[in-house]
Amino acid sequence: MAKQTGILPIEGTIGNLTFFKSKEGFLVRSKGGIAADKIATDPAFQRTRENMAEFSRAGKGAKLLRTAFRAALIKSKDQLIVSRLTTQMLKVVQADDVNDRGLRNVIDGEALLLEGFEFNRNARLSATLYAPFTASLVRSSGAATVTVPGFVPLNMVTAPTGTTHFRLFSGAAAIDFENESYEVDTAVTAEMVYGNTAIADMSLTCALPGNSTYPLFLVFGIEFLQQVNGKMYPLNNGTYNACSLIKVDAPV
Repeated sequence: MAKQTGILPIEGTIGNLTFFKSKEGFLVRSKGGIAADKIATDPAFQRTRENMAEFSRAGKGAKLLRTAFRAALIKSKDQLIVSRLTTQMLKVVQADDVNDRGLRNVIDGEALLLEGFEFNRNARLSATLYAPFTASLVRSSGAATVTVPGFVPLNMVTAPTGTTHFRLFSGAAAIDFENESYEVDTAVTAEMVYGNTAIADMSLTCALPGNSTYPLFLVFGIEFLQQVNGKMYPLNNGTYNACSLIKVDAPV
């Protein structure tokens, strides 16, 4: 792939060359490739078809997870969230030791591989919130809880310039990847002053259906705010907000 260096960047197709704009600038590549019907039927492309099928399942699974936690992702995500989560979900699919290659799926894969995933790679939770916390997912009752002991914000939170307040949030989901459905619940604290005054112990609890037979997921994050004339405004459109998938519980 070549980079355009002309004075007037071009977008479009001329002959066998395609000109387009990307994050790396204006690029050019040659047209071509293998016909779709050949990939779909030629025995030589059996491995390719298997890889494509599993990548498709990973993509659908990642999209479903993003949709379930949309409320959290609106507050905290980066531009590469789709590709990053799909890549991690593909590892889940490939960890399926029940089905043959090409038939492996999220349900029979290893959902625990998603634990610790950061929704905003530019603001990792571990480098933003230093206060200790504990997380629990109780399948029998459906309770998903994050408990945070009291702390002094200036000592335990790395906040961007302009922050006057912040709040913590959590979300829990039971996801049926086979039927592409989910149950979700969210919790959020009140706005807390970013200063030297200690805040009290707190607990965020989400309620899911008890005895669910689906994988359970729990996310936890922090949102920064700025108070102006008595009103709260999201700071820098959420650029510095952090959110992590802190706990996963897969059915036995």
